[in-house]
Amino acid sequence: MNRRPDNVRIQKDFLPMNATVAAAPTLPQRLPGLALAAGLALLAVWLGRLAPLLGGPVIGIVLGLAVRNAAAPGAAFAPGIQFAGKQVLQWSIVALGFGLSLGQVAKTGFDSLAVTLVTVTAAFFAAWGLGRLLGVRDKLKLLIGVGTAICGGSAIAAVTPIVKPDEHDTAFAISTIFLFNLAAVLLFPLLGHVLHLSDLGFGLWAGTAINDTSSVVAAGYSYSKQAGDYATIVKLTRATLIIPVCLALAVAVAVRAKKQGAGDFSLWRIFPWFILWFLVASALRTAGLVPAALLPVLHAAAEFLIVMALTAIGLSADLRRMATTGARPILLGLGVWAAVALSSLAVQRLIGQL
Repeated sequence: MNRRPDNVRIQKDFLPMNATVAAAPTLPQRLPGLALAAGLALLAVWLGRLAPLLGGPVIGIVLGLAVRNAAAPGAAFAPGIQFAGKQVLQWSIVALGFGLSLGQVAKTGFDSLAVTLVTVTAAFFAAWGLGRLLGVRDKLKLLIGVGTAICGGSAIAAVTPIVKPDEHDTAFAISTIFLFNLAAVLLFPLLGHVLHLSDLGFGLWAGTAINDTSSVVAAGYSYSKQAGDYATIVKLTRATLIIPVCLALAVAVAVRAKKQGAGDFSLWRIFPWFILWFLVASALRTAGLVPAALLPVLHAAAEFLIVMALTAIGLSADLRRMATTGARPILLGLGVWAAVALSSLAVQRLIGQL
């Protein structure tokens, strides 16, 4: 088997299809990484109280990046960091569901759908056109386009079993997407204030124009709680589009090469189940089954879990490795990201939602 990328977030998702996946790490194996992420998250939350303009989520990512690239944690920390960056993030999204009614979720999803569809379309056209201009390989072009259009690394993980890209293409796409996720977390709140966006306008912009769920959550709640709630729902609505996209790709692959059709394709595997549990949590809140006194505790828990997950993502990011991906994928990622961000603002301007 080829050597896998260092970024622990993608260690498992991008194994060759014929590889044997090792057994999942046990809780004791995960404890060092979880403890490191939790400790840095506590520091980030405290610093976020002192610097509310930045907020705990952004500070958590920065602290994680600083530790990872100054003194990279050893292999013993990897299982816990990977778990915190993925599963803990999903738990935080579910916990946020307890603070939102189903009516809010449905209305936000419906109101944002037009902007979401436009930005997704803009991303795919930009990836195709700019990718051809830059001479980027077809599969790498597709991975960057899907990651930017839908939900970052999760979307790349979902389409990988279908299109079967080279491992290096997968690593390059993940690194490129992650680079712009970090940029978005730092730049979007500042740009939102410069543009005088409303809380809902910023939430819709962040939810439709930032790649990864974690970065959407970080940028949204750095702007305001209302912007964070709105951005989270918009992003979850956008993430469900990975299902029709994967189905379309599976059909295209099957048509192009019958022997390499959709045999490895599994709707069960790609479905973002945490979205379903988010809706269950929201339904429990709507039905009045969650005691009012418990809601502040659940929100505080969700906030901490978000910071912890983002800190773990920072701990998993190797900036030196990202720098080796080359200029063309980064330029493609920048172009597609700009197309998505600008098209989102343009549509909101046209329909008066800024």
